[in-house]
Amino acid sequence: MLAIVAAIIFGLGFLLDLLNVRIGSGISGTTFMLLGLTLLALHQAGIGTASVKSYGGWRGRTRR
Repeated sequence: MLAIVAAIIFGLGFLLDLLNVRIGSGISGTTFMLLGLTLLALHQAGIGTASVKSYGGWRGRTRR
């Protein structure tokens, strides 16, 4: 999920940088780029990703 948000933020940052637009007094394309990199780092660290709570190998349901 964080990777998708990072991709959207990178796209916004790219457009702002391409059009040379600043939002407010200090938010520019570089700010969005750094925010996107932070989100990608969090995604790589495993935060915001779906994970299995216990890993013991999935064998499926078996009937006896």
